[in-house]
Amino acid sequence: MNAQLKSIFNTHAGFGITGLRILIGIILMAHGSQKLFGMFGGYGLEGTGQYMASLGLNPGYLMALMSGSAEFFGGLALFLGLLARPAALVVIVMLVVAILSVHIHNGLFMANNGYEFGLALIAGAVAVLFEGAGRLSLDRLIARG
Repeated sequence: MNAQLKSIFNTHAGFGITGLRILIGIILMAHGSQKLFGMFGGYGLEGTGQYMASLGLNPGYLMALMSGSAEFFGGLALFLGLLARPAALVVIVMLVVAILSVHIHNGLFMANNGYEFGLALIAGAVAVLFEGAGRLSLDRLIARG
């Protein structure tokens, strides 16, 4: 495996990052399921697309598909610890867009639809981006392979 590819998979992180990665992955998969499939009280692609278009994120359906996919598949990758660094980067970009387009004007706190939850998820994703997927991950198995 070439050095650049190995750097994507390699991790020296322990069990702490593994736990953080798995929990963030579950949360993101649930949110992505709301957007993509209408699960857990979500509106699916049509409803989410209409909402995004109302925010000026056009075309709304495509934006819903992209953000829902980033959440669901990025969350799945984090959960499994497979390509965790690229998944973390995609999640960070998606969350920054969500914060800047929806939550920033509401202040920090979730009670006002603020950005604290997104910021907490970004912090966890940044940790995975820098440290790798952790001890119990498919990335670690691939890097050792």
